[in-house]
Amino acid sequence: MNYGRVYVKRPTSEKLKPKSDKCFFVGYPRTTVGYYFYNPEENKVFVARNGNFLEEKFLSSGNTRKDVVDEENTTPIVEPEIQHENVEPQSEPIEEVQTQDLRRSSRDSGDLNEPTSYGEAVSGNESEQWQEAMKAEMQSIFLNGKLTEDVYMEQPEGFEDPKNPNKVCKLLKSIYGLKQASRSWNLHFDERIKEFGFAKSEFEPCVYTKFSGSIVTFLVLYVDDILLIGNDVPTLRSVKSWLSRCFQMKDLGEATYILGIKIYRNRSKRLIGLSQSTYIDKILKRFRMDESKKGFIPMQHGIVLSKTQCPVSSQDQDKMKSVPYASAIGSIMYAMLCTRPDVAYSVSVTSRYQQNPGEPHWVAVKNILKYLRRTKDLFLVFGGSEDEISVNGYSDASFQTDIDDFRSQSGYVFTLNGGAISWKSSKQDTIADSTTEAEYIAASDAAKEAVWLRNFLSDLRVVASISRPIDIFCDNSGAVAQAKEPREHHKSRHVLRKYHLIREIIGRGDVRICKIPTEENVADPLTKPLARVKA
Repeated sequence: MNYGRVYVKRPTSEKLKPKSDKCFFVGYPRTTVGYYFYNPEENKVFVARNGNFLEEKFLSSGNTRKDVVDEENTTPIVEPEIQHENVEPQSEPIEEVQTQDLRRSSRDSGDLNEPTSYGEAVSGNESEQWQEAMKAEMQSIFLNGKLTEDVYMEQPEGFEDPKNPNKVCKLLKSIYGLKQASRSWNLHFDERIKEFGFAKSEFEPCVYTKFSGSIVTFLVLYVDDILLIGNDVPTLRSVKSWLSRCFQMKDLGEATYILGIKIYRNRSKRLIGLSQSTYIDKILKRFRMDESKKGFIPMQHGIVLSKTQCPVSSQDQDKMKSVPYASAIGSIMYAMLCTRPDVAYSVSVTSRYQQNPGEPHWVAVKNILKYLRRTKDLFLVFGGSEDEISVNGYSDASFQTDIDDFRSQSGYVFTLNGGAISWKSSKQDTIADSTTEAEYIAASDAAKEAVWLRNFLSDLRVVASISRPIDIFCDNSGAVAQAKEPREHHKSRHVLRKYHLIREIIGRGDVRICKIPTEENVADPLTKPLARVKA
């Protein structure tokens, strides 16, 4: 890999100090405009847009990883060898569980306002930077994937050969947009990592495990980002060394961000926290809510949304077309899925009206953003003594909350070591004719999730208590009784058979269902908007 020399302007500079730093260009971020630079004096990698490249001192091989051939030409092409670099970890050895972040190409939560097409990129104010970024993209992405068949493509826009405009490109490596790319890379990675002794989890294909006596190592793969977790530093280093020999990779040291999620550690208190404050700041800025009032609750208590509030006239519909409703829902949903179960109910409700949203629906979405602005710095925290490492589930339902089709809302949440690890808030598939039936359906949904959690955690071998049934707490006595006693009653004969699966799950010993007071049910906020508690 070639590294370019560049001067990067400092964000803040004292009068008598240099205005810029001499750095090395090492890549570009996939989700934001700019470049990745390495500062050797500070020994860190950062993103910036204002680099002044020293082109006369930058030696490039000029290999663009494409070959233009006639469609009928099948002459084999000799591929140049890729040079791999093994970067030693910069963080100090850690006594307890280690978390290391390895990536082929560094990712951040990114700039959500980047161009969406080639035309936008080359016509914008930063067209030169984007052309450089796209050149790097053609050279570096998915280089590790191997093609098992001949694949041809039209010359990409902006990279046409003026002498041979009617010719096509024969791909030597997988690239983004190719339907075989992701699968090709994943198969290649799976083959190589298993050679080192890792085994793929049967219940979560992106997780690999390696056990050697008391030494435990986990590898989590997301597309081409890798997170390593283990309790032995030499083992982690050997894994990283193996990966660096097999693939073109970069060691980023101890993980602080992964997929836009900040990882916080307090080893003295044995705590780990997850936060998306940076991501939330970006979506607030994107939807111009970064200076709005701060909300106290994600959805106002007593608010009712329905299809009757959708615009009917063409004038009102045209007005709402300019509102980024679906985009806002999708942006909030990513935070909800990762670290924010507290907005699960409000996202579930507002997402039903994406096809034809009305003004009241948009106001509800903005209220979620206002709430996130106030609570953006909150963490999802895990920690405590080893005696507290056990999984508990909570299920709840709100009866016929949707006034359009009279369906109820289900919600469940599972906690491990003090923090939520799985949650869901959704409208039920069928109409329940009683509160008990709605609660029974919600408990059945939670029981199915508990089966997967129990199998997955058993595969990881880190939660000893998982050998016992998982407790699911429900605040409805009738639903608890129906789940425990497999007998028919004239009031429950109509319940669909699939919801009785919970009885079989309980009989197998996977879960236990227990009664809990409503005020202690953690799943309650996932089924209804709650009133603000005033101090």
